[in-house]
Amino acid sequence: MVRIVKKGAHLSRVFILVFLLMMMSQQSVSAQQWAAVDRYSEANAALAAPADDEYRVVFMGDSITEGWSEAYPEFFEGKPYINRGISGQVTAQMLVRFRQDVLALRPRVVFILAGTNDIALNQGPIPLEAIAGHIESMAELAWAHGIEPVICSVLPASHYPWREGPDPATDIPRLNALLRSYAERIGFRYLDYFAAMDNGANGLQAELTTDAVHLSRMGYVRMSTLAEGLLQVIRDEKR
Repeated sequence: MVRIVKKGAHLSRVFILVFLLMMMSQQSVSAQQWAAVDRYSEANAALAAPADDEYRVVFMGDSITEGWSEAYPEFFEGKPYINRGISGQVTAQMLVRFRQDVLALRPRVVFILAGTNDIALNQGPIPLEAIAGHIESMAELAWAHGIEPVICSVLPASHYPWREGPDPATDIPRLNALLRSYAERIGFRYLDYFAAMDNGANGLQAELTTDAVHLSRMGYVRMSTLAEGLLQVIRDEKR
C-alpha cells in the first residue's frame, strides 16, 4: 500500500513536470512567433559563410527597411547587402531575432533602424529610454561579435495614419537625441537620416514619402545615398 502511494506521488510529480515543460514549450513557440524569428530562416540557411573579401552588410529594421528592397532594389542588387526588415516590428521583437538575422550571418556591418513602431504604440506604451535600450543592446551584441554597428536615427514622421494619439513629431526627435548621445559616448557610428529628410517641422519631406511615414522611391534613393556614403567611409578607414 505504501509503495502504491509513493508510486502515485511520483507519477503526479512526473505529470506536473511534463505539464510545466509543455507550457514552457508553448510559451517559447509563442515568443518565437511574436518576434517572427523564423521569417528569414530559409533565406538565412541558404546563405553561405561570407568570403574573406566579402563586405557583407545587414540592414535590420521594420517596414521602412523591408520596403527598401522592393521600392529601390538597385541598392541591393549585385552587392552583399542583406535586408532583414519586418513590417510592424518594435525594437523588442528585433532584439529577440537579432542573433538569427544578424549575428549568425557574420556581416562586417549592421545598420539598425528601429523605434518608430514603438512610438506608434504597436505593442503598447513603452518609455523612450526602454526603446533606446533595446537598440543599444542590439548594437552591443553586434560589437561583441566583431560586427560594426551603425545606429540610425528614426526617420521623421508628422503623424501615424494607422494610430491616433502618439506624437511622433515630438517623440522621434527625443528618441534620436538619446541614440545620438549614446553613440557618441560609446564611440559607435550614428547615421542621421532624420536631418537629411526633415521638412523643417519634424515630418518627412513630401517627395520622400507615400503616407507621412513610409518612403517613396525618392525617399529610398536618399537613404541609399546616405548609407552607401557611410559604408565607403568605414571601408576606407579599415584599409
